[in-house]
Amino acid sequence: MAEIPKEEYILRCTSACAGCSSSLVLRYILKAAGPDSVLVVPACCTSVIQGIYPNTAMNIPVYNVAFASAAAVASGMSAAFRSVGKKTNVICYAGDGGTVDIGIQALSGALERGTDFLYICYDNEAYSNTGMQRSGSTPLGAKTTTTPEGKRDAKKDLDRIVQAHNLPYMATACSAYPLDLYKKVQKALAIRGPTFIHILAPCPPGWRYPSEATIEMGKLAVKTGMWVLYEREYGKLSVTGASKGALAKPLPVGEYLTRQGRFKGIDAATIDYVQQSVRDNLARIAREVEGVC
Repeated sequence: MAEIPKEEYILRCTSACAGCSSSLVLRYILKAAGPDSVLVVPACCTSVIQGIYPNTAMNIPVYNVAFASAAAVASGMSAAFRSVGKKTNVICYAGDGGTVDIGIQALSGALERGTDFLYICYDNEAYSNTGMQRSGSTPLGAKTTTTPEGKRDAKKDLDRIVQAHNLPYMATACSAYPLDLYKKVQKALAIRGPTFIHILAPCPPGWRYPSEATIEMGKLAVKTGMWVLYEREYGKLSVTGASKGALAKPLPVGEYLTRQGRFKGIDAATIDYVQQSVRDNLARIAREVEGVC
């Protein structure tokens, strides 16, 4: 952690919930990006976390835009900067609702056009800012205000959708592993063209666990294989960090699910189904890493 700069671009007294991992994630993203950066933020928790202008907690320019338009706005902004020779980092920072669901058309268009920007989806697996409704990213069995008996559909595989656009660089990260995140942001911003990072951001009120357990929850997600840390550079997949161990010997998914109130009452059959899905995904990733598709 000694290599991470001391400069802060998120100031104290944000409006974040106690234990919010998204604000922690954004802190390290901006440390990696530096001061010559702009954030494009659609409607999401971050719109609230930053506070009210002019007393916002952000120490770089932030553009708050409509829910569906973040990638489109960033695309135009990047083109404008590049047209006058500026290398300013244009970073979209959007939740899963504004990425997996509402903003996916703008994201796909920006990726197809080859926009020179970094798109980051911080994934807390629900519409947390508006009352914890389910999103396309909510996992199977999770209870939300709109799935009170547990979601009956699997989580949408955003990463494979993005992969289909053949980006030069895409990666996953988790708030529990800040150095891994920091290095991936640095790498993404050093590459011209569209880059993408998908970050798991555990949410205490939405996932219903004690606020002090945020880092532990992120580590459990990775160690059980529910979330895999990797990077894909020009199509080549590499597993990173703690996921190397999890790929060989993951913890049982029950250790992760049963620690969260949103999975309260989940039945054994659903846990078994989730466990098998994790095994299948890890096996698929292992085959690709080994070059056996």
